[in-house]
Amino acid sequence: MNNEIAAKRLAELGHNTRLLIFRYLVKVGDEGAPVGQIQNKLGIPNSTLSHHINRLVSVGLIRQIRESRTLYCVPQFEVLRELIDFLQAECCTEGKCSP
Repeated sequence: MNNEIAAKRLAELGHNTRLLIFRYLVKVGDEGAPVGQIQNKLGIPNSTLSHHINRLVSVGLIRQIRESRTLYCVPQFEVLRELIDFLQAECCTEGKCSP
């Protein structure tokens, strides 16, 4: 991962609604959640939800899977792990770390 990709992903998570959506999907786990469930649980209007989901998809933080008429949003834990690892990669390389 490079700075540009990390910055894009962090920027998308820096929006309150997108962070709320992503955190909900992380809580739900590997199987993800149907868009309707996300909408009902978080109370986000459908058109607004679609916009924010598309932004998270565009940076790879979630992916969508269609099963018949249901569209699932699935968190990409590998991408999240890469982002966390990127942020921690140079931890304490230039001095003492705080406990």
